[in-house]
Amino acid sequence: MRVEKIKLEKIIKEYIYIIIGTTLLALGITLFYEPDDLVTGGVVGLGIIVKSVAEHNFGIQMPLWLNNLLFNIPLFIAAIIVKGKRFGVKSLFATIYLTVALYYTSLIYVPKYDLLISSIYGGVLTGIGLGMVFGAYGTTGGTDMLASIVNYYIRGATVGKILFYIDGIIIAMGFWVFGIEKGLYAIIAVFVTTKVLDGMLEGVKFAKAVYIVSEQADEIGHIILKKLGRGVTVLSGRGMYSNKDKNVLFCVVGKRQIVKLKDMIQGIDQKAFVVVYDAREVLGEGF
Repeated sequence: MRVEKIKLEKIIKEYIYIIIGTTLLALGITLFYEPDDLVTGGVVGLGIIVKSVAEHNFGIQMPLWLNNLLFNIPLFIAAIIVKGKRFGVKSLFATIYLTVALYYTSLIYVPKYDLLISSIYGGVLTGIGLGMVFGAYGTTGGTDMLASIVNYYIRGATVGKILFYIDGIIIAMGFWVFGIEKGLYAIIAVFVTTKVLDGMLEGVKFAKAVYIVSEQADEIGHIILKKLGRGVTVLSGRGMYSNKDKNVLFCVVGKRQIVKLKDMIQGIDQKAFVVVYDAREVLGEGF
């Protein structure tokens, strides 16, 4: 019973994340992308293009929420046919809820913002929203589904590569319909969204992982323990050129400590080989 309760709580939590994330996504689209015609790819980006073309060229009102629904229906049917039972219920829920959220957020009065403000704030909101949805193992359908369907028939191409080309075509259409200026700001929005999404899924860069190869490994290790208060792991290595056994130090320090660490290493061994890289997420004592 306890295991079932934990599973139920996990499922409820995931759906709450999807609801909140999708709402933030809809707000980012409705408040910032749609009013300024920022096409950042996906079915929503295609919907913004269709809405504008239908209204200005044919006098037909095609609201964004309706476009999102109309585009996703055939994609869902195709995905069910191709993927069968593997098709995600949470993705279906997220897509339907996004359509509902786009409708209700469209009722909000939206003033015109500066393009830079729209691209940055829209990117932040959509990045957080997508991060919450993906973190709950869901998607918002659209071009993600289309890429999966195409991948089923074209095995040589990855889903990521197919998605890149599909979204690239939609963004290029945005350039053609709305002009170069809005297209360039849309690319800024994509960049911001990607950075925020990476931070949500992989953790914010707050630590540095360091490998140190030195003849004075013991002395360097002890000074790290004493002056920085960080743990150090000694790994066994062998130099291919010298064919000699060497100790390799591995440690994780805060990003504010990295300058001090490099100075300490240089003070002991100027010939030390040091590799520093970002640790997106660190779990354990001290972090």
